Order: sequence, then C-alpha cells, then structure tokens
Amino acid sequence: MHLKASFLFLVASASVSAQAPSPRVDHRELAADQQIIQALNRLTFGPRPGDAQKVRAIGLDKWIDLQLHPDKIDDSSIDLFVKRYDILNQDQNEILGQYAEALRARRMVRRDRTDSAQITADERAMQQKLGTQRRQFVAQLMSERVARAVGSNRQLEEVMTDFWLNHFNIYVAKGPPQPYYLVEYEREVIRPNALGKFRDLLGAVAKSPAMLFYLDNARSMADSTRPRLAGPGFGGADAVARIGEIAGRGARRNRGPVTLGGSIVGSMGRGRRAIDPQQQQEMQQRLQQLRNGGLNENYGRELLELHTLGVDGGYTQQDVINVARALTGWTIRPPQAGGGFIFRPQVHDAGEKVVLGHKLAANRGIEDGEDVLDIVSRSPATARFIATKLARRFISDNPPQAVINDAAATFTKTDGDIREVVRTIITSNEFYSQQAFRSKVKSPFEVVVSAMRALNAQPDSTPRTAGAIAYLGQPLFGHQAPNGYPETGDAWMNTGAILNRINFGMAIAANRLPGVSFAALPAIDTLRNATRTAQVDAVVSILLSGSVSADTRAVLMKGENPLATTSAMASVDSGAKENDEAGNEMMRRNQRNGVNGVLGGEGQRGNQQPRGFGPVPQLSGIAQIVGLALGSPEFQRR
Repeated sequence: MHLKASFLFLVASASVSAQAPSPRVDHRELAADQQIIQALNRLTFGPRPGDAQKVRAIGLDKWIDLQLHPDKIDDSSIDLFVKRYDILNQDQNEILGQYAEALRARRMVRRDRTDSAQITADERAMQQKLGTQRRQFVAQLMSERVARAVGSNRQLEEVMTDFWLNHFNIYVAKGPPQPYYLVEYEREVIRPNALGKFRDLLGAVAKSPAMLFYLDNARSMADSTRPRLAGPGFGGADAVARIGEIAGRGARRNRGPVTLGGSIVGSMGRGRRAIDPQQQQEMQQRLQQLRNGGLNENYGRELLELHTLGVDGGYTQQDVINVARALTGWTIRPPQAGGGFIFRPQVHDAGEKVVLGHKLAANRGIEDGEDVLDIVSRSPATARFIATKLARRFISDNPPQAVINDAAATFTKTDGDIREVVRTIITSNEFYSQQAFRSKVKSPFEVVVSAMRALNAQPDSTPRTAGAIAYLGQPLFGHQAPNGYPETGDAWMNTGAILNRINFGMAIAANRLPGVSFAALPAIDTLRNATRTAQVDAVVSILLSGSVSADTRAVLMKGENPLATTSAMASVDSGAKENDEAGNEMMRRNQRNGVNGVLGGEGQRGNQQPRGFGPVPQLSGIAQIVGLALGSPEFQRR
C-alpha cells in the first residue's frame, strides 16, 4: 500500500468529524453489541478481555449508571496498589516543607562560601540530592496516574479525572515547588469533584496551590493606587517601609518581628510580640510580595477564557482586570509552612468592581472572588463551553449541535451537575450513532493505557509506562501552556507519530513494558499452532471487537505494516520533522526543565529525551499479529 494512502487511511477518522452532522434521530443507530463497544471505548480507557460480556450480563444502561456513581464500585485493588508509592503517601505538606528547607540550606551554602566561582563538594551533593528527590517524586506522581487509569474499576471517574486535569492544565516544571502541589491537586481537587458540581470543582481549583502558583495568582495584589482592606497608608512602597521598620524594631529587641496574622492593622493593634520561625517566614513572604507587588491578570484571563466562558464568552478586557482584582489576596502559605491556600486581606483590592455586569461592592474581602466564581460558573456561556468540550470528548471532534444544546440545558437546569451533563451526552442518540462509532483518534495516553488494558496487563509501578506516553508525544503534566493537550485527533496525527505508534504496538507485543505479556490474553496458548487465518480471526475478535477493514486484515495476514517498511523510511524521516518542529519543541522545553528525565526510564538524567523502545522487534506468529493489531487504525481509534 502506498505510504500516502496508508497515512490517509489511518487518519480518516479525524476527518469524519468535519462532516455535517446527521439529522437528529429518535433511536440508537448502533446494534446492541456495538453500543457496548462504543460505551467501553468512550467511558473507559478501553476494554479488558471479558468486559463486553460483563456489560452484556449486567445490562448496558445499568452499567452506565453504576459508572456514573463510582462510590458504589469496589476499587480496593487499585487502592492497595497505589500504597506502593512511598513518597506520595507521605504527608505532602511535610514533604514540601522539607524540600523548601533543603532549598534554603543550599542558598545559605552559596551565600556563605568565600569563592563565589567555586561550587563546593557539599553544594554539589546537595544539588544532586535535591534533583534526585524531585525526579523520584515526579516519577511516582506520573506512574500513579497511569496505574489508576490502567487498573481502576471506576473507569468513568478516571476518564473524567483525565478530562479535568487537561481542562485545568498544570505544568509540572513551572518552578521547584510545583510537583509538590500536584499530588493534592489530583487527589483532593480534581478526582473528588470530577462528577460533582462544577462550581465546587471550580472553587477547589481556584484555591489549589497548584493553580495559584502555576498562573501566578499567588503573587497578585492590589496596585498601589487601589484601596486595601488594611486601610490607607498600607499600599505599595509605604507598606514595605512600614513592615520593614516594624520587623527591624522587633528583631533588635530580640522579640521577633510582628506577625501579620489575618491583617496588618489587626496585628499592629495588638502590639509587638515574639513569633516563631514559621510566622517569620510568612511575614518575609508577604514583605517580598509587597516589594514585587502589582496586579497579575494571568489566572483571571484563563479563568474566563479556558476554564469557564470560553474565548467567545462575551467578556471584555475590563472584565479580565476586575476578575483579577477580585482575586487579589488569594495566595499560598510559604513552602516552609507546608503551603496551602490562605486569603491575605492586606493585599486585596477593596475597591468596587463590575464583572460581567454584576457589581461587587467596595470594602469586601474573599467574598469578591467567591462571587466571581458564582457568576462565571452559572453563566450560559459556561454551560455551552463545558457542554461542547464534554461532547467533543465523548462523541466526536465536531459534535452535533443538538446534543450540545441538550447538555448545556442540563448544565443550567441542574446548577452545573457534571454527572447529569455527562449522562445527557452518553445516553443520547448521537452517542450511539454510526457517525460517532470509532470516530475519535486516541491520544498517546489513551493508546498506551488502552493497550495495557487490552492485553490484561497489571498496573506498572515503575516510570516506564509514563515514559512510553512521553515517547508518543504526551508527557504527563508536560504541557506548558494553560490550554492543555489537543482535544482533536488531527493534532496527534502525522507520519512520524504514526510510525511511533506502530513501533509501540510491536514493542508492547514483545513484552517490553513492565506487567505486560500478550500471553495473558484468554486462550492465547491454543492459537500458537493454529493457521494464520485462525490466529488473525482470534486477535481481531479479542483486540479489535471483531471488526476490521479489508486493508487492516491484509496487513495482519501478510505480517507487515506498509508504514514500517524500509522503502517508506525516507518519507517517514521527512514526516518526523513535523514532530521536531511541533511536538519536539515541547520536548526540548521539558528537557530544560527536567521533566523528561523522570519520563524516559529508570536511571535517566533530566537533560535527556524519553527513551524509545529500541530497535523494532522482529516478531512472528501470534505475537506479530498482536503487535500489528495494536498499531492498526482500528485500535488507534475509539
């Protein structure tokens, strides 16, 4: 088959979504067995052997309702598995404090050394210890995320957790403390709210140290020309001078500087008193915040554009500014104090604000930000935006407007009940249409996790599986921009990417990932001596739901994918340059920030790219058919 024709065949699913939507129908177009396949492909990270039979036995609609209520599903096996992650299961505030103290000690070593050009052995050892600790932490963080996707019985909850982690994207290499905020972010912010009320989810994200740090709201404060809750005379440079003077007087009397507590005025009214080192760290942080002060619009803008209303949501630049003003004072405790959200009224803009036509009165505090979250979470534009993204995730890259309208109406009617919005989409006629069936190209995360589930693999506690996902172009928590990874299939498809996916299929069939063995497939031993036709039929039934194109069947029978032949390699190399210019720019950024070092395999340094799978394995027999099937267009779609 010609290379270009093969490529077009593989990505044909990406163009399906560009066709005009079919007229609304009053029944499910897919046959009963196809409905089950569709549900398993969209509401899980791919079926395990025997899942279709289990769904058929319980009844599809009953199974869907159970997945919508994950608390009713026993997930003790994966809960037991993730206890292996010793670092992640420690007290995260304590770990953050320890890391911050180690950074402080390193700065003291640098300050005290006599020769500023010479790195001492102690400092080098400290740097290596900090780097190792951080890589181990991030490796476990990413490995646990993949393990849950592979092994959890609460598959729809995992799919929705993945959806919201991308919607509220965080970049792990933003700065030294960022990884230490991400455990709490996934476990306590995203996962518990993934099928809850959108307003609760939005509020949890807004107060999470991970988001406050990533989009700089932690250092946003009222401009010096704006009134603050602490009263006149405490803005800008005046605040720095007054706090510095007070701190100095306290230190000279060996009583420590004044605590700033909840408010500068309140603390001053109680007089000077000694404070502990943690309080001193907090005061120093606030003093530095005042020195570097000013309004930061990053989070305010992304809250409107990416998290709620959407780019066409009807807001203005003045709305962005006033949202940012309303959220001043929403910040983080110092890392030495374990981090955590705190509202600091002394840096909050206490002036009157107007957000999307709603007036926020002057002289209020945290209520300003809470009201903003209320306003945007209940906006019709937010209902449409979230409904569209969910329909795109579950139905097609260009979902029918009718189902978007229905989902948006449910969002509004239920006050943003995510569970009911998802239910509206996944029980719709559009979800079970022929047009939606196998119309979505899998992301690299979905490719790797679905392959492991298809082969009945156990979760992997090493960094290797996360490294495979990075190799295919999607490092976990590795997208630098706040818009998250692409949601449509065409963004993942070019010649180099397709070749990598084909090679991954052959590598996983060769058991090159921990916990994976195609021998775990049901009755696979009985097929080793069967005819090629019988072997192909069995693999198509087990891995591809019993349905493939004539072209794919020919590839499986012949034992050779045309995209992986020597004659195609020149074109592949040319196509791989597309990856170098787009995807690999992201990889280079991640190299500079140490992300890839924890993605590419054990023992790898932070300045290297993720490892691939070595030379493409030369497989034969049933193993070869399994590898080719995992690289086929049918498996690459869901």
